[in-house]
Amino acid sequence: MSFLTRRKALPALGGAAPRAHGLKPTLSWPHLVALGVGAIVGTGIYTLIGVGAERAGPAVMLAFVIAGVVCVCAALAYAELATMIPESGSAYTYSYTTLGEGAAWMVGWSLILEYTVVCSAVAVGWAGYFSGMMEGIGMGLPAVLTSAPSQGGIVNLPAVVIVAAVAGLLVAGTKESASINAALVVVKIAALIAFVAIALPHFNPDNLKPFMPYGFSHGVGAQTGVMAAAAIIFFAFYGFDAVATAAEETRNPARDLTIGIIGSMVACVAIYMAVAIAALGAMPFTEFMKSPEPLSHIIRTVGSDLWATLIAGAAVVALPTVILAFMFGQSRIFFVMARDGLL
Repeated sequence: MSFLTRRKALPALGGAAPRAHGLKPTLSWPHLVALGVGAIVGTGIYTLIGVGAERAGPAVMLAFVIAGVVCVCAALAYAELATMIPESGSAYTYSYTTLGEGAAWMVGWSLILEYTVVCSAVAVGWAGYFSGMMEGIGMGLPAVLTSAPSQGGIVNLPAVVIVAAVAGLLVAGTKESASINAALVVVKIAALIAFVAIALPHFNPDNLKPFMPYGFSHGVGAQTGVMAAAAIIFFAFYGFDAVATAAEETRNPARDLTIGIIGSMVACVAIYMAVAIAALGAMPFTEFMKSPEPLSHIIRTVGSDLWATLIAGAAVVALPTVILAFMFGQSRIFFVMARDGLL
């Protein structure tokens, strides 16, 4: 049973991997920041602000801060480990180094399952946005081609197509996929900036009163309060760990990984806070908290249908960056586990 506690030697990880089984370092810190932002900013900010507001009211802004601080602490740990152990594999590799082969095997397969579920969920969510957009322009797909068999359909074709397209992009090469990811991240951020620019002029301080209608915390299992909202908002920050899977492909891992992980987290906290302030100030939270698309609902009310459609369209174009980031990370975990003989 000694193999369960067998660990990799730290010095071996610090060096370069054998040429026949290594990855070519082609990424710099802008690619890593874009990878992190692409993974973090997904459907969460487009939907969770309404869910969080339902639980905390305007104080959901505090929930964003609390969730962001917690995730930054975790990101700091990832940044330190990633610079100490510049090898692909993220938490799998760190577990192999510190806890042993048994723990690493469980962590590796847990990450593979986790990334699979995330990619599937985002693909289905993207398919819903895409189908709605197509219906809006009079080119809707048949219901049997946009639903799973469990929902009475044959196949969710848009979800299958987007997963295949992202997989093809990753096969084309790391540098190519990272460059396209960076361009799509710019589109995604531009859409959120447009939302803030349109909503902020309608800011009304009265919409923030009462600021904390449901209190701060009501104990374990509570459904309302700032802490209950923070527990939900936490998922809007998930994804920064995908940056660590690119350690072997980073030109200067000691510097660039830290910038990529922390930089993407700080950028996302700033973006989320700006969106939350603009949304809560532009409209009373009771008017958008039940909407499945709160940002588009707010823009439709205070702006125009055209801008709401454009922002939703930008989300459809840019959301595949989440799938790309997690499929990228998953493939690297497969690679390292195979190299270690644990597949």
